[in-house]
Amino acid sequence: MAVTAALVGLSAFLAPSAEANSVVSTVPAVGAVLSQAPNAVSVTAATALLPDGNSLTVTDPNGLKVDDGSLTIADTTAVVGLTPLNVTGIYTVAYTLLSATDAPVTGSYTFLFNAPASITSPSAGPIPTVSSPAIPKKSTGSSSASITVFVFLGIATIVALFLLWYARMIWIQARKARQRHKHERGGK
Repeated sequence: MAVTAALVGLSAFLAPSAEANSVVSTVPAVGAVLSQAPNAVSVTAATALLPDGNSLTVTDPNGLKVDDGSLTIADTTAVVGLTPLNVTGIYTVAYTLLSATDAPVTGSYTFLFNAPASITSPSAGPIPTVSSPAIPKKSTGSSSASITVFVFLGIATIVALFLLWYARMIWIQARKARQRHKHERGGK
């Protein structure tokens, strides 16, 4: 019974860490290849965001800022508008999301935009093909949350094993005391 109470208490203590704030979705998606330019970028977190203090920036392949700075927060989602995209390449989205219930979530990701080719008159020669570069994936910061969860699970396992050992020791001592008490009664 003591073990059960301890495990329930321990799970209540550990429950908030399992709901740690993290990024749950992005638009455009991480690593997306787009042929049509988006007019906004959004990042959605696991918990509600504070109305102030968040940041969401988008830079083009040359490192120039292409978001229009119009950051909007709607519950768990941060949205920023974009200026017209006209450069082919990898765009980087960097974010810092603030929640009242958890530590800030900071990270970045990329997507590839293939700008439409300029309109030219048809030529009689062969048309060269261009291959798209590979899109490197960047961490969104969730690996540190995963490590934290595994650490807490390890601690919970150790505490549970200790509580089982302790309950067994108490049970053994109580059994020995009953036997000793029984032998003392029998000897009188």
